[in-house]
Amino acid sequence: MAPKTLSTLLSPICLPHQLTHFNPSVLKIYTKPTRIFCKSTKSQKTPLSETQLSVSMPEADGAGAAAPTPGEQFLEGQKAFEAAKLVMKAAKKKRRREKQKALKVNSAVVCCYGCGAPLQTSDQEAPGYVDPDTYELKKRHHQLRTLLCGRCRLLSHGHMITAVGGNGGYPGGKQFVSAEGLREKLSHLRHERVLIVKLVDIVDFNGSFLARVRDLAGANPIILVVTKVDLLPKETDLNCVGDWVVEATTKKKLNVLSVHLTSSKSLVGITGVVSEIQKEKKGRDVYILGSVNVGKSAFINALLKMMAQWDPAAAAARKYKPIQSAVPGTTLGPIQIDAFLGGGKLFDTPGVHLHHRQAAVVHSEDLPILAPRSRLRGQSFPNAKTASENGVADKFESNGLNGFSIFWGGLVRIDVLKVLPDTSLTFYGPKALQIHMVPTDKADEFYEKELGVLLTPPTGKEKAKDWKGLEILRELQIKFEDAERPASDVAISGLGWIAVEPVSRSRRKPDLNLGETVKELHLAVYVPKPVEIFVRPPLPVGKAGAEWYQYRELTEKEEELRPKWHY
Repeated sequence: MAPKTLSTLLSPICLPHQLTHFNPSVLKIYTKPTRIFCKSTKSQKTPLSETQLSVSMPEADGAGAAAPTPGEQFLEGQKAFEAAKLVMKAAKKKRRREKQKALKVNSAVVCCYGCGAPLQTSDQEAPGYVDPDTYELKKRHHQLRTLLCGRCRLLSHGHMITAVGGNGGYPGGKQFVSAEGLREKLSHLRHERVLIVKLVDIVDFNGSFLARVRDLAGANPIILVVTKVDLLPKETDLNCVGDWVVEATTKKKLNVLSVHLTSSKSLVGITGVVSEIQKEKKGRDVYILGSVNVGKSAFINALLKMMAQWDPAAAAARKYKPIQSAVPGTTLGPIQIDAFLGGGKLFDTPGVHLHHRQAAVVHSEDLPILAPRSRLRGQSFPNAKTASENGVADKFESNGLNGFSIFWGGLVRIDVLKVLPDTSLTFYGPKALQIHMVPTDKADEFYEKELGVLLTPPTGKEKAKDWKGLEILRELQIKFEDAERPASDVAISGLGWIAVEPVSRSRRKPDLNLGETVKELHLAVYVPKPVEIFVRPPLPVGKAGAEWYQYRELTEKEEELRPKWHY
């Protein structure tokens, strides 16, 4: 092949991009490769040495390196782009893993299966304590996960041992864990892909609802479970209650998959929850979430009992189930339960402590008083017995409750400022809390004298000395349209509720006509600080509830989007 000319060899295609100046006199053509020395256009002051820049000439009968084609350039760009995507994905995954590392439960730390507290052998009074010899024996046989701590053993025998302090904690007793610390243990949920089962106590619906549950659950799907429906008065229509719960949930703007009315004691509604969990779980872990004393551990035990009929994993998990106790804050850490044969785990979580509930202000020894243990029975005022005991039957007949104050234990005081002569107040809550009524002008003296004696909690004069009293006053103006149904409920967070009837059913006349009467009732409610008071639509309970409850007309879109309820 004829050798190429010098101009062809020195064409821009063959030379590097920096070689724009050259001196032909320094070029010599040999049969061997020849070096070309050039100066860089970027730095005219300092020439490059031979070793810094040299280009080999091709063989005389060869061809120079061809420039990459557009196709090759495109492929190289695609390869670089895919490589960059992989690097970014790996970096993002690493950052997420590092962020969650501190928040996740450390599986290397073995916890008590009853309360979730890390096992320890140093402090006998602290949660998680186990006898050192027992600990070493179980450790040797790899059976630490079968250990129950000393606190859980005492709780299982009815002892009231608190362990939570801080915002929403409890006065009295030793405090080992802060309420904020327990909330922090749940903060990782919003970063994970899980299924949330949120529990609400029907007796304390507003106080236990966890309105900001999305702060903990993130965008994860939620199944709403209403517990303790077996405590509602006899002959309550659960169809009306279910509709009422869905309406209340919709007003709170919480999107849920479904609503279930349940009783862990009688197993009402548990089958429906199991079916919904199996349908929506899709391989994810299931977390039971709720405020303290809402019945999470009892619900899990009922859940395992129902699932054990067809799932051997749930049957095996029943042997080491969480401890149930009336003490708020029984569970001190997430408890992992291998309850599903098909993958995914069940977690019992620490209760979220809410500072606005009555349990956050009473002494630890008085906590059992706040927990109803049997079916609720409403106590209505005025009634013939109260009138005769106070010798004010004539006054009731003419003026009703106006000018009277009603004490609900030592925790609530209601002054009746202006109501109709036939207005009645019906109290639904723990039977252990006695209700007393006195004239308003003697209410302060009565409270100071009987606090700790007739008005409990606090129980005993010693605790009454440290009691801060009923510091919060809220004046209520309750309007009503229909005198034949309750106007509203006044719910006391952590305690129960008071149904306000404009005209008592027992005193209602067939030809009732209020005429130009102002349809407004005035009450003043006193509670301890920082307990909250809620005014809500009346909950339809008892036989009468099914008679006056009205279902709202729904549009097609509302019917489609509205969560369904089951029991």
